[in-house]
Amino acid sequence: MTNNDILRRLRYAFDMSEGEMAAIYAHTGTRIPREPVTCWLLQDQDPAFVPCRDKDMARFLNGLIIDRRGTREDGPAPETRLTNNAILLKLKIALNLRTDEVLELLALGGMSLGKSELTAFFRRPDHRHFRRCNDQVRKRCMNHTFLSLSGCCIVFQQVFIHVLWHQSFKFVFRHGFR
Repeated sequence: MTNNDILRRLRYAFDMSEGEMAAIYAHTGTRIPREPVTCWLLQDQDPAFVPCRDKDMARFLNGLIIDRRGTREDGPAPETRLTNNAILLKLKIALNLRTDEVLELLALGGMSLGKSELTAFFRRPDHRHFRRCNDQVRKRCMNHTFLSLSGCCIVFQQVFIHVLWHQSFKFVFRHGFR
């Protein structure tokens, strides 16, 4: 899964336009016009496709954290090289997920990890219990995170429609058809 794939999945999970994605970059103090974002979101076979660099992906993830959680005075500098560990950690922070929630998402994907195994992904690389996150773990966690986000929107819409229908039914029952 490339940085472009991750950007596409984030865009569809959060239902963002290219303009909104460019605005997320602005949270990090970097102005990126809409055109490069559009080129990053194109399919790999498209002639106008441009690969998203790690630094640009890190800026987007940092901007997503700022957008979702607010600004910090000591905001991180964008990494020049992103690893699966960094991507997973940034998404965990941006989505405000606890460790047990990440474990549930992985379990939905058919992958069982212990809490200590998962937290090893979030340690510093020089820590003796650090563990590299492979592509399979990152893909499964991201796929089910995005499915959960989409599912929450669908469930919210269904509940909202149900409440509206129930309220209108109460109104008609009390006041009759007019």
